[in-house]
Amino acid sequence: MISSIFSLAFIGLCLQAAAKDVRTLTIPNWMNISIAALFLPAALVGGLGLSLTGWHLLAGLIAFVVSFGLFAVGAYGGGDAKMIPAVILWMGPEGILPFLFGMALAGGLLSIVLVLARKAVPADIAPGFARSVLASDAGIPYGVAIAAGAIYALPHSPLFTEFLSRFSQFG
Repeated sequence: MISSIFSLAFIGLCLQAAAKDVRTLTIPNWMNISIAALFLPAALVGGLGLSLTGWHLLAGLIAFVVSFGLFAVGAYGGGDAKMIPAVILWMGPEGILPFLFGMALAGGLLSIVLVLARKAVPADIAPGFARSVLASDAGIPYGVAIAAGAIYALPHSPLFTEFLSRFSQFG
């Protein structure tokens, strides 16, 4: 039960970060810190074990180094560079490839939709929540793709086993 609460907190924070990124093209540090900070208690409660927790931490550290490098060369923003390793902490080695696949697929679809939307809807007549993202010079709110990749990869992380089994009972 407690593992499921941590799972819901993770998913909720990812979705909140995505929504915030759409509205402001930023992901606040407190959201990324919260995602990362919840990992250790979730691993403890979820019975991940010391060895597997270590592998998750190593995966997160490697992702942080790679993300920092990509941020340094301007590949994406600082919020994205912090959210990716925070999510990878939860995914661990088993979930990295599904996460990256889901994130890349969602990011590509998001980019196509935004290019088309920016041509079709002038930012000054767009609803308030969409103005900043529809501006022609705006970036891509990649927090949406990161959250989508995280949700896609949930079945590949041992931290979500209990949550997904409870969720599947309803479907």
